[in-house]
Amino acid sequence: MNPYSFNDSYDSYRSVDLEARAAAASPYELVLVLFDGLLDELARARGHIEHKRFQQKGASLEKCMNILNGLNGALDYEGGGEVVQELARLYDYCIYCLSDVSVTLSLEGLDEVVRLLGILREGWEGVSAARK
Repeated sequence: MNPYSFNDSYDSYRSVDLEARAAAASPYELVLVLFDGLLDELARARGHIEHKRFQQKGASLEKCMNILNGLNGALDYEGGGEVVQELARLYDYCIYCLSDVSVTLSLEGLDEVVRLLGILREGWEGVSAARK
């Protein structure tokens, strides 16, 4: 079996699943969907680095940075106060780290981003649960 055909099929399934989850999501749940997709893609980037698939690594890290830029762009800078400023700094820091990982292939840098985003995801999960 061609491993790329399996990956293409899996990516198609994930895309349909992501679209279905996003269509039914509240704004807070949508942020969780984005975080889940981001954390999945970071795991994929790790695998690409470990297996020296550098072209796929670049594509995965680019997707991650695009999601982080989207999360950053969706922040309410006028009404969000200091929390929004801190989130923006954290998203920028993660983008900086991923840019560095792309060049250095540092798994430690990737792990740092995964750790930070895991903590943020837990926070968003708590906000989403409190809103229900």
